Amino acid sequence: MAEAKRDYYEVLGVSRDADDAAIKKAYRALAKKYHPDMNPGDKEAEKKFKEASEAYAVLSDSEKRRQYDQFGHAAFEGGAGGAGGFGGFDFNGADFSDIFGDIFGDLFGGSRRSGRAGNGPMKGANIRKSIRITFEEAVFGCEKELDLILKDPCEDCHGTGAKPGTSPETCPKCGGRGQVVYTSQSFFGTVQNVQTCPNCGGSGKIIKEKCSKCAGTGYTSSRKKIKVTVPAGIDNGQSIRIRDKGEPGVNGGPRGDLLVEVNVSHHPIFQRQDVHIFSTVPISFAVAALGGDIRIKTVDGDVIYNVKPGTKTDTKVRLKGKGVPSLRNSQVRGDHYVTLVIQTPERLSAEAKEALRRFDELSGNTLHQNDDEGNGDKTDKGEKKKKKGFMEKMKEAFEDN
Repeated sequence: MAEAKRDYYEVLGVSRDADDAAIKKAYRALAKKYHPDMNPGDKEAEKKFKEASEAYAVLSDSEKRRQYDQFGHAAFEGGAGGAGGFGGFDFNGADFSDIFGDIFGDLFGGSRRSGRAGNGPMKGANIRKSIRITFEEAVFGCEKELDLILKDPCEDCHGTGAKPGTSPETCPKCGGRGQVVYTSQSFFGTVQNVQTCPNCGGSGKIIKEKCSKCAGTGYTSSRKKIKVTVPAGIDNGQSIRIRDKGEPGVNGGPRGDLLVEVNVSHHPIFQRQDVHIFSTVPISFAVAALGGDIRIKTVDGDVIYNVKPGTKTDTKVRLKGKGVPSLRNSQVRGDHYVTLVIQTPERLSAEAKEALRRFDELSGNTLHQNDDEGNGDKTDKGEKKKKKGFMEKMKEAFEDN
């Protein structure tokens, strides 16, 4: 009895409403995993590869997919097998070229390139550096200086790498294209894989007589100081891009960029969240109860704030416009939020203690509240003891008669 075929969508692990990109991505992953060249001698892997390929051949073709959605596997039963078909299934019309280009690129160390010649102009690599600044420098901005070693075109060979008076020659292996094509056989026939030319490294040129100053690289290195302008409002971990200060381009391409990551040091008082600043300020019990002016530190300097009478601990106040400038608009600043915390004095003089006891007596006598309740209990017990019993009352009644 023939083995029942699995649903094609189930085989690829996609939903029935998956788009073409999702179907191709799913098949690409399965093809790489189960391709016979990746699993030599593994019959189970070969079986799964054939199953996935059959599913992809149907679902990647809009007309075949429509037929499959309507009739299922019955839509293709009895069809004549085309070249390279599996189990009588016709693979004609299915496009596997880009997928197997990737697979064989992984197998043989090559890579696929889209259209552009391997020896075309390419932008140079970016250089990454980091700087450390203070909390205040992040808020208001600053200027820093980086000491870097950068490459520049060699003055003797003008970047060609060849000895003055000579020129680079066309690479004989790739014919100046910078790429070579390797051919391999698969279940689907001949597959061509494009790789960077190993002789010229993709440049398409061979230097026989190298420049003595740059040793054939075309570049010389020198130490340079780069000015970094840090904008107001930058946050920890953000980067500043300085264009054209990276590695030189290849084959006439533009230079890369310098990416400077900013690390902001912690502040002993302030904390930051987006464009807002947070801090905690201690206040005395007297100020909290009676109100009064306190001094609050901000990034702009000290400000005087009037505490209202009866302020509770952990009260939060907002100092508008005392936060961090926005990176998009330095004229717009966040706020500074301050938490007021009432401090309890740890050491008091005898006079201060007496003053507090007097204050407590005038404001509820909380220090002796429990004492008063205890005395009340004793008084009640005493009153109960003074009450006369029944026999004493009877005695008094007979004596009166």
